[in-house]
Amino acid sequence: MIQDGTAHKAQERGPAQDELIEERFALAGERILAIAKGVEAAEIDGAYAPYFRETAAYIALLLSERRWLQEGGLFDAPLSVLREHNRALYQDILPPQYERCWGNPAYAASQYGMQTGRLLAFLYAELHSQIESVYEGRTQELLIRMELFLEIYQSFVCAQEEGKAAPAYEELEQIVYWFVSDYTAPELEERIRSQLDPSQDFFLRIAEASETEDIRYLYRYGEYITETEEGLARYLSGLSQEKIRRIADVFTEGYRLGFLAGGKDIAKKKTVNIRYPAGFERVIRQAALNFKQMGLDTVVYRASMSIFHRRGAAQVGFCGAPPNRQYLYDHREDEALYLDKRYANRRLAAMRTAYEKYKELAFVHGGPACLEGFGEAPFAPQAKPEACHLSEKQQEISVRLSSESARLVNEYIKGEERSFTIIAFPTPKIGERFEEIFDAVIEINTLDYALYQRIQQTLIDTLDRASAVRIKGCGKNRTDLTVALCPLRDESRETKFENCVADVNIPVGEVFTSPALEGTNGILHVTRVFLNGLEYRDLELHFTEGMVSAYSCGNFALPEEGRKYIKENLLFHHESLPMGEFAIGTNTTAYAAAGKYDIADRLPILIAEKTGPHFALGDTCYSHSEELPVYNPDGKEMIARDNSCSLKRLAGGEGAYFNCHTDITIPYDELGELTALWPDGGSRKIIEGGRFVLPGCEELNRPLTHK
Repeated sequence: MIQDGTAHKAQERGPAQDELIEERFALAGERILAIAKGVEAAEIDGAYAPYFRETAAYIALLLSERRWLQEGGLFDAPLSVLREHNRALYQDILPPQYERCWGNPAYAASQYGMQTGRLLAFLYAELHSQIESVYEGRTQELLIRMELFLEIYQSFVCAQEEGKAAPAYEELEQIVYWFVSDYTAPELEERIRSQLDPSQDFFLRIAEASETEDIRYLYRYGEYITETEEGLARYLSGLSQEKIRRIADVFTEGYRLGFLAGGKDIAKKKTVNIRYPAGFERVIRQAALNFKQMGLDTVVYRASMSIFHRRGAAQVGFCGAPPNRQYLYDHREDEALYLDKRYANRRLAAMRTAYEKYKELAFVHGGPACLEGFGEAPFAPQAKPEACHLSEKQQEISVRLSSESARLVNEYIKGEERSFTIIAFPTPKIGERFEEIFDAVIEINTLDYALYQRIQQTLIDTLDRASAVRIKGCGKNRTDLTVALCPLRDESRETKFENCVADVNIPVGEVFTSPALEGTNGILHVTRVFLNGLEYRDLELHFTEGMVSAYSCGNFALPEEGRKYIKENLLFHHESLPMGEFAIGTNTTAYAAAGKYDIADRLPILIAEKTGPHFALGDTCYSHSEELPVYNPDGKEMIARDNSCSLKRLAGGEGAYFNCHTDITIPYDELGELTALWPDGGSRKIIEGGRFVLPGCEELNRPLTHK
């Protein structure tokens, strides 16, 4: 039997509603099959016929897969058959087939014009996202998309009956608008429950099957699975239970320590959200057991590709392999088809209603524990004018919607009471030395925190005396930046920097602060960096009084394309962002390993940020929990938890938060100097020529010397 992810829905709706849904589903499916076969009574002729027949054929494939699952094929099939089924579901959006796929807005626009092409590409992508509904047994979610397809199809039929080649674009736009508007409330309610309710155990039941060497369980998700996920699962299945427990213990203990370090009571919490990529199930299984011993039930939700839940091109939640990162990038702003103030208000109201319904679950939710995989080759996207793009007005609405959504979430899952942790390990995508690199990363993630705590305290003692820090690049790096620091009122009891050991941010290795925006000026430049899965070449950011005042990159021939790329993917449509964090990474062991294995361009930001000074665009590290005291191991309170933006929350909140935080690291080999500046005009160099020169920090140079 198919694993039914909607049993609770059937119970809430009742038999009559379920029967109606099944009737609608049967009727929609019958008509779509007729369209796919070209025997529909009112079949569309002309240029649009291929789109509707081929899209209907894809829906027919989903329906066939659904029947196969219901008949138990998923559990009986050999690995070769599972691979065939999985490949069939995703082959249309894989390179090079994607070039002539209806989900490619460039191809659809080449056939039907910019506006209609974009909309039809969106429809195809939304239908494609329903692989997840097929595998989780969510009939209603699949049904409403099938009915959307039929409604748009019928509008073309009617237009042709009137002697027109196609309906007016405005008619199609209205169909999409009301589809999204009408179904936002039920879709959000289901999504929020999936993020909070441990009884929704679809993913955990699959992870529990990972204790055997039979990797067929990977194909139960419905996610795209490649030899990478299979290879990772096989590798982990061959590790000793002791090693698996060591990996899981670091992960879960970091989560517990995050509550402890933040002065938060983990005993108030009953659930934790684990986010992970396919292949890590054996570690996740042990982690869930560890959390259970802490009194926490595990919740797992999918990184859905549906328009209702998508977050740009990012995959937040459980995910398989990305079938085509360009495809995800092309559809990152499909909400441009319908986003307006009315819809934004409707979505916010639906969110509040859903959170109010599940407020008891929200109150006891502790926050995310994220395990990331890394190793994939860097991705430099192609900017397609045919893809949907938010207008300036829509960008303003999107920023407001994001801000208000975050504020609403914080109302029900309070920032001052929740925590998180994040850790990363390589996958076989990292290269032929995968197993060796995996062991090296285990060592990096389990370094002696006491040693780093002592050295980092030496750094902090010096930085606490400074009024600012100057950072200058070397070689091709053009950085020349002065970062202002907040003043201390009582040096015996207060500090400006947090001594970060391995708790929420694993691995160990940084001291960080919230800079004073006023007095923070200059240029931040990196020759090449990878942020949120995207490559930036010659990224240059100018800061004026702590705010981004100009920006550029060398990714595109036209400078304006580079600025657009940065605004969309680093500024998230804000006109500017503050410098929310300044930190000095101290994990030279990780930096040396990156050089030894030539994987610096594949490190996740989690590790990369520890390999040099870094600067975050957006909110501070204390966003929504600034009032909560934070203490270093030496007992001093870390007081630099605010800046002049976050303080706006005290006057109502407008402009206080930006709901993003992106770290940009200058690697040691591009760093000329990092100098503490005294209030009286004196100074003390901390790093020079990529090496620590502050007495007491010599141990950090050892890995750099022997890399």
